[in-house]
Amino acid sequence: MITERWVEQVVYQRPGALSETPMHYCPGCTHGLIHKLIAEVIDELGIRGRTIAIASVGCSVFLYNYFELDSAEAAHGRAPAMATGLKRVQPDKIVFTYQGDGDLAAIGLAEIVWAATRGENITVFFINNAVYGMTGGQMAPTSLPGQVTTSSPLGRDVELTGMPMRIAELLAGLPGAAYVVRRSVYDIRTIKEAKKAIRVAFRTQMAGAGFSLVEFLSSCPTNWGLTPLQALDWIKQQLVPYYPLGDYKVSERVKQLN
Repeated sequence: MITERWVEQVVYQRPGALSETPMHYCPGCTHGLIHKLIAEVIDELGIRGRTIAIASVGCSVFLYNYFELDSAEAAHGRAPAMATGLKRVQPDKIVFTYQGDGDLAAIGLAEIVWAATRGENITVFFINNAVYGMTGGQMAPTSLPGQVTTSSPLGRDVELTGMPMRIAELLAGLPGAAYVVRRSVYDIRTIKEAKKAIRVAFRTQMAGAGFSLVEFLSSCPTNWGLTPLQALDWIKQQLVPYYPLGDYKVSERVKQLN
């Protein structure tokens, strides 16, 4: 008589850098997925004990509840300035900001431009979902031409408001930037590429190579008026054509890290 023994093996578990606190994000929002990827990389690099997270004002305002890390809350748009101060007084720490498009590309535009210009040795994760998520889905600097939002019900009129701002391209042109890329998380391939970029961004800072930023094209099903699956398709079909995925600045020093 042949008997079979089944042995259960753990193939995945929650990253230690991610807390067990239930997240407040809307169903289908990819903030939670990006949190998970960041936490995985922090664990894999073994830097949890010396990493400081800077939460911004926006949907991710409660970031500090979801990571088992030292954290700080910045005023609206001021996360790069706070990160700069923390990194300068504690250069042995790994400091990152997590910011949305309303926070980084609007009220905080000067902060991020000057942090990149100075080549501050910090890491920025920029979540671009093309709307102000937390405050009701208003038009953001990154909203697409013709995009309907609560403050542009007839669609964004670029003759009145200008064209959407391409942050990765803007910052990549600054000499202080060492690593600037755009990624997304709408399917398995892009999720894997996003995680690799997170790792390179942290390693850039660990090597003292300068300013690093990863922009993520993210979903906002609630404010877009779409289902979670439709929102992922909208990223691919609408956001990616205007905001192409890719590497916009990889310095020679960063290339040597690979």
